[in-house]
Amino acid sequence: MKEIGGYFELENLVRHEFYPNLLALNSARNALLYVMKARKIKKIYIPYYLCDCIRDTLQNHQYDFGYYHIDQDFMPKIDHQLDNGAYLYIVNHYGQHSNGTIKKFESLYGPLIVDNTHAFFQPPLPGIDTIYSCRKFFGVPDGAYLSTDAVLDEELAMDASKDRYPYMLGRFEGKASDYYKEYHEVNELFDLEPLKHMSKLTQNIMGAVDYEKAREARSRNFSYLANEFQEWNPLNISSPDGAFAYPFYCENGPEIRKLLAGQKIYIPTLWPNVLADTEETSVENRYTANILPLPCDQRYSLEDMEYMAGLLKKELNNSIAVER
Repeated sequence: MKEIGGYFELENLVRHEFYPNLLALNSARNALLYVMKARKIKKIYIPYYLCDCIRDTLQNHQYDFGYYHIDQDFMPKIDHQLDNGAYLYIVNHYGQHSNGTIKKFESLYGPLIVDNTHAFFQPPLPGIDTIYSCRKFFGVPDGAYLSTDAVLDEELAMDASKDRYPYMLGRFEGKASDYYKEYHEVNELFDLEPLKHMSKLTQNIMGAVDYEKAREARSRNFSYLANEFQEWNPLNISSPDGAFAYPFYCENGPEIRKLLAGQKIYIPTLWPNVLADTEETSVENRYTANILPLPCDQRYSLEDMEYMAGLLKKELNNSIAVER
């Protein structure tokens, strides 16, 4: 029976999602699980340079998987024939793989699943299963979109995410440092979450995002950082549409990351598990330790980018002076 009267709930906001025709699920890792189940995939190859949540999801559901390395341009290094029927999991690190490149991967390696969690604004290719993350780009704690023509013959429950929002509401009216513990606690909950539809709350918010404004701000800020650090950054980086973050490489990444945190500039390590899973001299290990994913999202202006770039250059110059 429908309830009538009483106190108000959150308003139903404008329903204008960026991907209204894609499958809305509760997390990117569960979007992968959907494809694995629907396509009855027996084996998949994943990169070493990847969050351990993907590995854990595959292990927890007893899927066979192998690893592959990447080169300095984030390209897969595969020198052997993939098992018959095996899929390749392509992570579009920092949005550096264009759709043209992804098509080449398909012709070289066969069936793909593309992880576009770093490339929300890059459209999916027909016939290639593609995963997008909401929380990597917008102020929601969960949610993912999946582009696929595979159909899972399984009834999915609707996720409920009201208990994941307090840290976001806290940061909205307060400081990030005051809610960091709650943020990590919510992240750990995803390990226990089964495959579900995206929650009504998250879908409500995703429908009200100003996507063009977000895309333009991200592209503008990325271009500014790319110009500022073109003489400093050894990575060969292209400018994606609506960038996730600007990947700046420096040999003393962990030290610089700590110094910036002391000045309230928080740069994550993507992904700490890689440090334990790979050789210290490998591309993956060095990139994990030393790539600083500089924030360039829609929350920030060019003045913010100038401020951050100035502090980073100062720390880099101080580090060079100490080495001398």
